[in-house]
Amino acid sequence: MIYYTKYIYDNSNNREWITFVHGAGGSSTIWFKQIKYFSKKYNLLLLDLRGHGKSKTIPMNLFKKKYTFNSITSDILEVLDKENIKKSHFVGISLGTILIRNFAENYPTRVISLIMGGAILKLNLRSKILMFLGNSTKSILPYMWIYKILAFIVMPNKNHKESRVLFINEAKKLYQKEFKKWFQLTSELVPLLRVFRQVEIQIPTIYIMGDQDYMFLPSVTKAVSMHKTSELKVINNCGHVVNVEKPGVFNNNMLEFLKRI
Repeated sequence: MIYYTKYIYDNSNNREWITFVHGAGGSSTIWFKQIKYFSKKYNLLLLDLRGHGKSKTIPMNLFKKKYTFNSITSDILEVLDKENIKKSHFVGISLGTILIRNFAENYPTRVISLIMGGAILKLNLRSKILMFLGNSTKSILPYMWIYKILAFIVMPNKNHKESRVLFINEAKKLYQKEFKKWFQLTSELVPLLRVFRQVEIQIPTIYIMGDQDYMFLPSVTKAVSMHKTSELKVINNCGHVVNVEKPGVFNNNMLEFLKRI
């Protein structure tokens, strides 16, 4: 089972849960600017995905050998079942948004709402080229070279530095083998994201995006315009990792959404 941390505000069944899912190369530490804010009102569950954070110490043979989006979302379900969490709000950042949307597709009765930060709904030409180059060189180049290039392209501006450095430092804790396993997921991405764009999920969803998230904001804007159960909040002067770059605005938008739900 993957590693997780709980912050319990209320041990009774009256308090709602929020489950936080980080992106590729990150860990549950990226939510440090959300913990204090939301633990005053909700029970929190923070996950370290397989191979990331403290889940890195768990032997890989305890997980299903093949890494797929379904097998990784089943890791999340395993934790919820162990803690007897029947329903939860889910928050994801970057690749984490793909995982929580996939979780909602597979286990809709376990999801109250989805908060999608720096969401990925489509790979543009530049990102497809990056994925191709990464797949072509992942067995040759050290994985950190590839990851740093990706981080600088997705988070290029000066005001993106904090989130860029945070993710690079967390990614350094991965193993080369683990990086390759996660990179194999890119083969599933295009058809999976097509479904997410075309098929509206009947669960309240908010996308919180930075106006400088040039790679992913256009596709999210288009999708939200067609999905009645979704809404979009765009944060000014902000890049991809919205919860780190503009935590106050992110937290306020998320809390306002949760109160309405």
